[in-house]
Amino acid sequence: MSSIDRILQKALDGQRIGLEECIALFESDEIEKMGHTADQIMKRWHPEPITTFVVGRNINYTNVCDVYCRFCAFYRPPGSEEGYVLPDETIFQKIQETIDVGGTEILMQGGTNPNLPFTYYTDLLKAIKQRFDIQMHSFSPAEIMKMKEVSNGLTLEEVIRELRDAGLDSLPGGGAEILDDRTRRKISRLKGSWRDWIEVMETAHRLGMHTTATMVIGFGESMEERALHLIRVRDSQDKCIQQKLNTPGYLAFIPWTFQPENTRIKAEKSTPEEYLKTLAISRITLDNIPNFQSSWVTMGPEIGKLSLQYGCNDFGSTMIEENVVSAAGTTHKVNIGTILKLIREAGKIPAQRNTRYEIIKMFDEADTVDKDFVMQN
Repeated sequence: MSSIDRILQKALDGQRIGLEECIALFESDEIEKMGHTADQIMKRWHPEPITTFVVGRNINYTNVCDVYCRFCAFYRPPGSEEGYVLPDETIFQKIQETIDVGGTEILMQGGTNPNLPFTYYTDLLKAIKQRFDIQMHSFSPAEIMKMKEVSNGLTLEEVIRELRDAGLDSLPGGGAEILDDRTRRKISRLKGSWRDWIEVMETAHRLGMHTTATMVIGFGESMEERALHLIRVRDSQDKCIQQKLNTPGYLAFIPWTFQPENTRIKAEKSTPEEYLKTLAISRITLDNIPNFQSSWVTMGPEIGKLSLQYGCNDFGSTMIEENVVSAAGTTHKVNIGTILKLIREAGKIPAQRNTRYEIIKMFDEADTVDKDFVMQN
């Protein structure tokens, strides 16, 4: 039995793989074997052949940012004529449009805008919740840290508690990139350390909120850094479980690939094979996170469909609107009917879920959709 076979069998036997074993998987090209193992592990979490998706909208409330990430084509620096902050009424209109087509989730994210006071966020959340019954799955850790900075002395826990009390339901895992400071200093020097990202998430967990976690590959990071990223997320989830907090912690993991177009980083675009391998290794390593989302936002619908054989049980969000990845030249427009078709072609039963991964609607073969709106993801 080869060393890779032994590692995969160890995972199938329910034993946790270590850092060196994870690195060995990243250095291997036996992608199909890893995919098969990841698929078996996924089926232990989700024995029914159901693939879920959420109908949501990504609202980029501002593009002004003072972090200046080299990989971002979306942001504009403070003072730029192209910078914007969406009027509240525009945000309300976008939320109403989402609800009108059966949407249940708002992923509100933007730049780290130094000109917005902390009360901007709490007032906006309160106004949204007064008007709408919708899940606010919003604000990345970098945005939370900026809110702390402009909050006139609040602690991180106080900031997140006030956001929660104003109407924030859960945190998305954006901004993780690679959770190792060598790469972080290279691509986003002002964004904070990997420990900052983890601290925001663990504080949210202690306050009873669930989050997700992400990883972006293709910055020139080492295989060890990729493996460290996974181990650090796994350790953080262990902490949540051991403390018996009133939250599932990281409810999902979403890996995707860096899109170099229109950015200040010259890099080769990661291949679909590299993405699928990373996805499989993530499912194998992260033995304490139940859900894995397909990243057809960067890979396209066909690879998204194939990802359902490499550890994914979820097709992610049908985001009606998305501006950050599309600013880097990657835009895949898909409607709900196409999503149902892709999931069925993968041999799965499609189901709409909410942000907590609770199924709210099953689709049988006869089901179609009555609202054929275009969603961008």
